[in-house]
Amino acid sequence: MRWLITGADGFVATHLLPYLLEQETDALIFGMVWRDAPQDSWPQPHPNLQILAGELTDSRSIAQVIDQAQPEIILHLAAASSVATSWLDPEPAYHTNILGQLHLLEAARSMKKMPTVVIASSAEIYGRDGHDGKPISEEAPLRPLSPYAVTKAVQDLQAGQYHAAHGLPTVRLRLFNHTGPGRPPQFVASSFAKQLAEIERGLREPVIHAGNLDVARDFTDVRDIAKAWRLAALRGRPGEAYNVCSGRPTPIRRLLDLLLEKTSIEVEVRTDAGLLRTGEIESLYGDRTLFSRTTGWQPEISLEQTLADLLQWWRENVGIGSC
Repeated sequence: MRWLITGADGFVATHLLPYLLEQETDALIFGMVWRDAPQDSWPQPHPNLQILAGELTDSRSIAQVIDQAQPEIILHLAAASSVATSWLDPEPAYHTNILGQLHLLEAARSMKKMPTVVIASSAEIYGRDGHDGKPISEEAPLRPLSPYAVTKAVQDLQAGQYHAAHGLPTVRLRLFNHTGPGRPPQFVASSFAKQLAEIERGLREPVIHAGNLDVARDFTDVRDIAKAWRLAALRGRPGEAYNVCSGRPTPIRRLLDLLLEKTSIEVEVRTDAGLLRTGEIESLYGDRTLFSRTTGWQPEISLEQTLADLLQWWRENVGIGSC
């Protein structure tokens, strides 16, 4: 089996690639990295892994990657993934997420035998209306509120259209929040963990800067998410969209409290106006029944363990490189 993973130099891929190499021992795996990325960000070498450099927004570059890899399965992880950044400058998200995926789907459908393509949609596409405090199913209407969410809604619809119109076997993962070791600090749990690790090291004053602590999100460990990607490719039904989530809402205040329980330091929690978002969704959590029933996937790692591992990762990495 030949696999292609885009975004192989990104956060999820740092967990997914080792897992795939462990599970798919007879597979040849191609990892596509951004062609301008420094080589020290590339995945660790492995006999069954080949690195290909490419650029999603360049159709010829993507066609060359597909031609080299000749994949039977594509896991499309590469994306502009920050909601906050999309508010500041939406154009990169539109180019990378929408145009980049278009190039990938076009290259995939041009193959003699079309591959299965699993794409990363997002829970953000559901918006905040009509949920009434209940878990969101795949039947909920799409009401994206941020520029990032709009791009993810288009990716979702785009993948569905390529299956319906061209027969390309696409599977859409509507991923809710996921975190764990290595998560970039612009995401809430990792931001808190990094700040705590820096305070413990005496690198900053004992103040945690936070946004809206009263909103709730659905968190899953990235290592469980890695397993979901593989199962989606092997057992997912082409044309389907699946919620991938824990099914539990966790207030951001609770997230912070759980991290504070893992340290002996005393801190002040200060609301930072710069971290408050326009159009914030109050509560967003999902119903994963369809995905679990179809693939057998279940999240296994507790939120407490995820946060403990995340905090420990930052304790070992604050002050290193670009962290």
